[in-house]
Amino acid sequence: MSKQDLSVTAKLINGGVAGLLGVTCVFPIDLAKTRLQNQHGKDIYKGMIDCLMKTARVEGFLGMYRGAAVNLTLVTPEKAIKLAANDFFRQLLMEDGMQRNLKMEMLAGCGAGMCQVVVTCPMEMLKIQLQDAGRLVHHHGSASAPAFRSYTIGSASTHKCPSATVIAWELLRTQGLAGLYKGLGATLLRDIPFSIIYFPLFANLNNLGFNELTGKASFVHSFMSGCVAGSIAAVIVTPLDVLKTRIQTLKKGLVEDNYSGITDCARKLWIQEGPSAFMKGAGCRALVIAPLFGIAQGVYFIGIGEHILKCFE
Repeated sequence: MSKQDLSVTAKLINGGVAGLLGVTCVFPIDLAKTRLQNQHGKDIYKGMIDCLMKTARVEGFLGMYRGAAVNLTLVTPEKAIKLAANDFFRQLLMEDGMQRNLKMEMLAGCGAGMCQVVVTCPMEMLKIQLQDAGRLVHHHGSASAPAFRSYTIGSASTHKCPSATVIAWELLRTQGLAGLYKGLGATLLRDIPFSIIYFPLFANLNNLGFNELTGKASFVHSFMSGCVAGSIAAVIVTPLDVLKTRIQTLKKGLVEDNYSGITDCARKLWIQEGPSAFMKGAGCRALVIAPLFGIAQGVYFIGIGEHILKCFE
């Protein structure tokens, strides 16, 4: 295996490890974000803490990790693709990927965002259905009196919370691969701007702590740079994340709208819930993304992938 192949493999391992650690740490907050963003009209949850408390009380501790299996399965390739693609495009567009060139850094981030949606879109599609399953049950406080339309795909219909496998199979059976990629446009609209903002911002923040003796910034500085850049980028693209969440949610409440696309969703959201609705879950999203990317940069700094590969040499 060549040195370049080892480098790419190490980056993929680092991205995967970072994704697994990050998702395990912040998934309950991500669940709260999804449920807050899907609230229409009367608020079931007053905020993140209230959402987590009600979820834990009604669904138990494991209820806060509803949909985590999907993320843990797919986050490794998703994060690996995102981080490795950004590094690849930086190397391709800039000499050694090191010099400061904001336009090229943004272009590299754009490329990374486009590559990751291959995994991100179906992953989030399935995750959102599972995360949102308990929201409308909370409205009446009882699973015996559901206030929602039956979960229906094709001829399948059930009031029970389906598994990711059931949802994926029904989507593939009735709609083909396109079913798993519902909301692809909205996912691209969110992930590309996020990557364009995050990667150049992180690179420049991290560069402020560059140590000439070690040839890189310290672990703490890289971790904090990832957290700051991630939270800023996350808040900026929250309106796009709200649209994506609404579009990808298959099961709707009796008074909740279906959307024909991004423009229709944005128009209805603005008219019915006001401009503040576009920032639903912004705090949760920042709390999710900040540690996710802080951990990712920390894993890259430590070089876990490189250490693992050395064991096999």
